[in-house]
Amino acid sequence: MLARIFIKPKRGILDPQGKAVLGSLHSLGFKNVDDVRVGKYIEVKLNTGDKAQAHSEVQKMCDTLLSNKVIEDFNYEIVEG
Repeated sequence: MLARIFIKPKRGILDPQGKAVLGSLHSLGFKNVDDVRVGKYIEVKLNTGDKAQAHSEVQKMCDTLLSNKVIEDFNYEIVEG
């Protein structure tokens, strides 16, 4: 199974990288962009066929290592593969 994990800054947390990308997009003429939030995308390949176990392990990975719960939100999906 494959876990696709998406991590992004929480709303209200300063995102300097997102602001830099927003400024660059505006300077390139993309004036319709109102906001940019830059996060992380992580893939974790799991050696299990038990989807409930995969969910439990990925949740623990995110809670303990992959995300900073103080400043980041995360979500994930488990897919076959």
